[in-house]
Amino acid sequence: MTKADLIDEISRSVEMSRKDSEVIVDTIFDSIVESLRAGDKIEIRGFGSFRTRQRKARTGRNPKTGEKVDVPARRIPFFKPSKELKEGVNGAPEAVEVGEVARAASGEN
Repeated sequence: MTKADLIDEISRSVEMSRKDSEVIVDTIFDSIVESLRAGDKIEIRGFGSFRTRQRKARTGRNPKTGEKVDVPARRIPFFKPSKELKEGVNGAPEAVEVGEVARAASGEN
């Protein structure tokens, strides 16, 4: 699924314009990136969590020339799926839809 597919799916499911759906998707993605940039952890119940991991500086190798290259330390984004998402992907019989998990977590019935 691409970002455009996601926007189209949201437009259809909540019956809103494609432009409004695009604003929602962009806002969510931008919020995730800004939170990670600030060093925060994002947790979406029933879906998973996003955080950053620190990679140490190391000496790498250019595969084309074999020359040694210094690779600086950096932070990388990391996603850990929730138990519900894993079960949903693997088709466990007790797995429920992510939307149902989100409604249950928020207390909606």
